[in-house]
This record gives sequence, structure tokens and C-alpha cells, in this order.
Amino acid sequence: MNCLIVDDNKIARATLKQLAAQISDLKVAGEASSALEACNLLREKPVDLLLLDIEMEEMTGLELTRHLGENRPVIIFISAKEEYAIEAFELNVADYITKPVQPARFLQALDRAREIIDSKSEHINVHADAFLFIRDSNVVKRLGFDEILYAEAMGDYVKLHTTHRFYAVHSPLKTVEERLPAQRFIRVHRSYIVAVDKIDRIEQGALVIGGKPVPVADAYRNALNKRLNVL
Repeated sequence: MNCLIVDDNKIARATLKQLAAQISDLKVAGEASSALEACNLLREKPVDLLLLDIEMEEMTGLELTRHLGENRPVIIFISAKEEYAIEAFELNVADYITKPVQPARFLQALDRAREIIDSKSEHINVHADAFLFIRDSNVVKRLGFDEILYAEAMGDYVKLHTTHRFYAVHSPLKTVEERLPAQRFIRVHRSYIVAVDKIDRIEQGALVIGGKPVPVADAYRNALNKRLNVL
């Protein structure tokens, strides 16, 4: 992997170069002290990976990411602040690391970047199809789609139920539905979305998922039966 380090702090760039030098398949192709400089370098010499700071003068790392569009390198954000994490992951980046960068965390982020690069896809949505990111007790957590049993609307929140616990997300159910892949999830009630492959059985007009009943509204029943290919 060829990478470009983009950070307006000289010490931060030096730290990343030292870490990168210890990774056998990672080569630092260059460094930039601003997003504008990075744009120019990328025109001259495209890279596989951007190690990108966020808070920079003239243009932020988030703005650079939007400017580069779909035909961009894989991006790992490296920032001193956590507050940009949700916005960053909405741009389908590979990972988000907070400073000071820990070697183990850096290796973990590189593993995710390799998965994307090895897939020979320039669009990071390929990787994003496997999970979404949620805020859990002020920590941004990756939650795999295969972990979710069903989503339940509860007022201004949505409870994402998994086998062992649920996560409360401050969001309308419609927004959550838009984030969940339609090929894996289906709306069965105005308050419920379920993972099709997690349905155990249907009895007394309700689905049973993980031993818990989930109601099915009449308005959604025909679509559900068609989706399940019920005989």
C-alpha cells in the first residue's frame, strides 16, 4: 500500500512516518501539510491510502474527502478530537483514530484498509455494507449488520437489538431503515424492522426472533410473506 500523510503538524507527520516504517507492506509515498497541498500531490501521483488529519487551515480533512468524491484513496482519519467521528464515518471512510496514535490501534485500522484495497474497489461503501457506526455512551462503536436481530422504535430513539443486549440510538426509525441494507432487513410494522435471516418462525401473527415476539402489521404482511417465499 502506498500512503500519503496529510497533517498540518510536523510532529504528527513524523510520528506517522515512524509507525508506517515498521509496516512491511506500507510505503509512505509523500506527506502534505495542508489539504490543498494533498490535492496537488494526488493529481500528480495517486495513492492507495490517505492518513488524514481533520482540523487544518483553509480546507479540513472532511472537506477534502468530499472534494475527492468517489474516485478517492481509502481514508483513515487521524484526529485529536472524537467529535467528528460520526460525520467522518458518514463519508464511508475506513477508520477513525484519535491522537495520540497507539501502534495496536494503527495496525487495526490498516487491516480494515487492506480489506477494502484487496477487494479491488475504489468505493468504500463495499466495506460499509458490513456494518454501521453508532454512538454508545459517548463512544463511537462499530455494529455489524449480522449482529442486529431487529430495530424497535421507542419515541425519539431506536433500540437496535442484538443477541446479548440492545443499543439505544437517538434517531427516527426511518433514518435507521435507510442505513440498513434492504436485501437483509424488512419493515414489518411502523415500529419494527427485522433481519430476515434472524427470523426463527411465525406464530399467532407475530415473528419470533431470538426467542422474542415481534408484531407484524397487516399492511406489511403480504410483503413479508412474499419475501420469505411462504408456501
